[in-house]
Amino acid sequence: MNKKRIRDYGISLGRLPTGIRNNIADVSGVLVGHSTIDSKENRTGITVILPTSDNIFFNKLPAAAYVLNGFGKSTGLTQIQEMGTLESPIALTNTFNVGLVQDALIEYMIARCGQNDFSLKSFNPVVGECNDSALNNIAKRAVKKDHVFSAIDNAKKDFEQGDVGAGKGTVCFGLKGGIGSASRVISLDGKEYTLGVLVQSNFGCTEDLTIQGFPIGARIKNRVGSTESDKGSIISVVATDIPLSSRQIYRILKRACIGIGHTGSYIGNGSGDIMIGFSTAYKLQMKQDTCFYPITILNDGKIDVVFRAVIEAEEEAILNSMIAADTVTGYTGKKCYSLQPYLEEYRTSICSKT
Repeated sequence: MNKKRIRDYGISLGRLPTGIRNNIADVSGVLVGHSTIDSKENRTGITVILPTSDNIFFNKLPAAAYVLNGFGKSTGLTQIQEMGTLESPIALTNTFNVGLVQDALIEYMIARCGQNDFSLKSFNPVVGECNDSALNNIAKRAVKKDHVFSAIDNAKKDFEQGDVGAGKGTVCFGLKGGIGSASRVISLDGKEYTLGVLVQSNFGCTEDLTIQGFPIGARIKNRVGSTESDKGSIISVVATDIPLSSRQIYRILKRACIGIGHTGSYIGNGSGDIMIGFSTAYKLQMKQDTCFYPITILNDGKIDVVFRAVIEAEEEAILNSMIAADTVTGYTGKKCYSLQPYLEEYRTSICSKT
């Protein structure tokens, strides 16, 4: 697999510094795991984001969800929007496997709570999806419970990007999409905090693809079997260790859309564009006896730098999802090309705009 990232081509996006790994797991406690299915019929898989090493059902995190365009089949968003908390790992997969992955997360949490002699009666599993049927025989519903459990068991800090896990069969701007991630470090009151983004990219019209202001998509559209409309989906997961309220996380998620726009998307009618975010700064403990949570949240007057961070990380995560992906041939013989050779061809023109 091609391990390169957009920065390996001399393209640095934005002003803020990156985290050590430049991925979502730069946020303390966050891990990411994949299980990839790569066969003649199926190019698909599962990606799981573990927000904390603790049992998240007992130690809920402040969270929010934002739906930019709702052509999607995700689960768990309404409770996040209502309660402002996350109590589940976040799993990403393909459209036809949402129900099965949801069921696997329920089974996982029943077992996890059982380890603490707690009988689970209610649970809000969170599953996002993109339709990967251009390369994957989606009707075969290849993702099974064991794939979900394997992704959880294999979760780590230094996870793969590109055509892996839930990104194995996705298409972005008519090229190979996938899983991408990036992070930014922010200084607030003399202390460093981290914000990270992970995307499952499956959207965009080829001729609209833009990198650092350079219209690379318009240059290559006739060479890659271009898409003619902006459709598909993108799931964006935003994590941070900045103390935030769910309202503030919601505001930050809305700015992630600008990062999508920087890559050239106009968010088409058939696109499901969904953002899920959480903070690890404090935990809302289920068994707390007191009436009030003693929490600290960011001054809204200081939030602008966080808006900048999510925009920069979103844009870079999308481009990483593409540049880290190899060319993939689907079950019908359709070939979806990697961005890598085209980026190499035009890197001088792109870098001249940085």
